[in-house]
Amino acid sequence: MSDVATNTPGRAALPHPSRFRQYYALTKPRVVQLIVFCAVVGMLLAAPRTPAWPRALAAAIGIWLVAAAAAAFNCLVERHIDARMRRTAWRPTARGELSVAQALAFSALLCGAGSALLAIEVNALTMWLTLATFVGYAVVYTVVLKPWTSQNIVIGGAAGAMPPVLGWAAMRGEVGLFAIFLWLVIFLWTPPHFWALALYRVEDYRRSGLPMLPVTHGSLVTRRHMLVYTLLLLVATLLPCAFGMAGVPYLVTALALGAAFVAMTWRLLRDYTDQRSRSLFKFSILYLSLLFAALLVDHYLFK
Repeated sequence: MSDVATNTPGRAALPHPSRFRQYYALTKPRVVQLIVFCAVVGMLLAAPRTPAWPRALAAAIGIWLVAAAAAAFNCLVERHIDARMRRTAWRPTARGELSVAQALAFSALLCGAGSALLAIEVNALTMWLTLATFVGYAVVYTVVLKPWTSQNIVIGGAAGAMPPVLGWAAMRGEVGLFAIFLWLVIFLWTPPHFWALALYRVEDYRRSGLPMLPVTHGSLVTRRHMLVYTLLLLVATLLPCAFGMAGVPYLVTALALGAAFVAMTWRLLRDYTDQRSRSLFKFSILYLSLLFAALLVDHYLFK
């Protein structure tokens, strides 16, 4: 571990954060915030008007804890890979600031606390679905898929798309068709979102040894895949309207956002630059937030 820390790019220039900040960094706060946001969207859409706030709060906290546990486990498993990538070399596990035992115990504690909270204050279905998502991301994706196939992000996206399903199950105790549509949207959104990052960080992934699509098949093939998924995403976002689950305000927003996403992906395919790829990555986050916000506005103000 000390050898890895010593060879970490730029490590000497980085001060040692407090122990609290080290553990907090393991939870990947920005990623987990997006996960909880998507889960809350599922909760709000599952409620006819006013959600059961005590249960919704317990569900949000429980999902946050288990998602943070999965993030910490991911940092633990990928500590040697993270140490070779500039984007992740600062993580406490990559720098050797937290041991394997410390990171593993932290992950187990968060997972146990979150699962218990979901089981006691929410319902058993939400607990089991959240645990299945933990296994899908932390084990199936991180340990098995990511090091072995260039389609890792596509297959692993099945677990990453679960948050709105978890939120829906928390409120209704079942998995409804609307929740499946939300899952499909995030599943199709994940590849172009993540590959946009991988394109302008391709040298990082090449050094890491991970078989990401831009490394194994090149930039052009990756951009073609991104366009296909973006077009499929546009179609998927219209399904709630086709099944009477959303109205005209959402439809207009979905079409406008989808057209912008497709146009940016098409432009990236025709003329690649790192700046355009970075801009597409940032826009993809805004896209998902605005799309779900439109669903909520449509649900609460136009129904």
